[in-house]
Amino acid sequence: MYARIVGTGGYLPQKILSNRDLERMVDTSDEWIVTRTGIRQRHVAAEGQMSSDLALQASRKALEAAGIGPDQLDLIVMATTTPDMIFPSTACILQSKLGARGSPAFDLQAVCSGFVYALAVADMFIRSGQCRYALVVGAEVYSRILDWSDRATCVLFGDGAGAVVLAAAERPGILGSRLHADGGYTNMLAVPGQVAGGTVRGKPFVTMEGNAVFRFAVRVLCEVVEETLLACGLERSAIDWLVPHQANIRIIEATAKKLELPMDKVVVTVDRHANTSAASIPLALDEAVRDGRIRAGQRLLLEAVGGGFTWGAVLLQWG
Repeated sequence: MYARIVGTGGYLPQKILSNRDLERMVDTSDEWIVTRTGIRQRHVAAEGQMSSDLALQASRKALEAAGIGPDQLDLIVMATTTPDMIFPSTACILQSKLGARGSPAFDLQAVCSGFVYALAVADMFIRSGQCRYALVVGAEVYSRILDWSDRATCVLFGDGAGAVVLAAAERPGILGSRLHADGGYTNMLAVPGQVAGGTVRGKPFVTMEGNAVFRFAVRVLCEVVEETLLACGLERSAIDWLVPHQANIRIIEATAKKLELPMDKVVVTVDRHANTSAASIPLALDEAVRDGRIRAGQRLLLEAVGGGFTWGAVLLQWG
């Protein structure tokens, strides 16, 4: 038994925050942001709009594309760094909003690698025969954990959600995956604040060592792509589309160059979405599916790296 993606969906909040808007908020410039990150704008959730709200919109689109109803879901895995609340899980909240019940639903926290991790986990559920249909979602409201006076971080992130429906099938869909983590790098990219005794202790905003993150990301992303291809018995030339985590155009370009992949084989949305963490890959995937770039029979390589550090890749056959 194999797992195949049979539906995709994406959702971006209505409000758009451009680089020009940020120039009026913090000491930065459109030229500086574009040159170093490739980002021109990002979407920001409305007041009171939570991760589950964004996830709900993306999930409905994915379910519609798959041609199934919420009551047919056997599993919901939600990748998010910005849950609605400490508990219950945002996956359970999403399950209720969808009108589904009874099937397992849980959150998975691997920061920007969250969707890749969640997809690999759902794949294992289906391969083991424990479910027929699984909903895998990445949803984030990073605007809530940004220090908008810190120009090194606030320009990088955006809000959004993406979702896919996996279905059991007799022919291969997900060909293989590889996941890694190294907790020795916990301080390089983190939100170190804690809630204790009714107050926040520490810094509740994103902190990052930008140059160190860049070097680490390019190295491990190339390694995990090679590792995944080797495990599947395929060469680099077998990749029709690279769908990377949309963190920074320089990281995406450096990874593609190391893999000897032309940029016209890379799905890029970072210029319009910024870094939406666990939502970035499913958002990019949904866009490329709906505009017709991704077609049946093509092989897709999804890869991501995030705080932890976590990193991983999934290779799949489309259609």
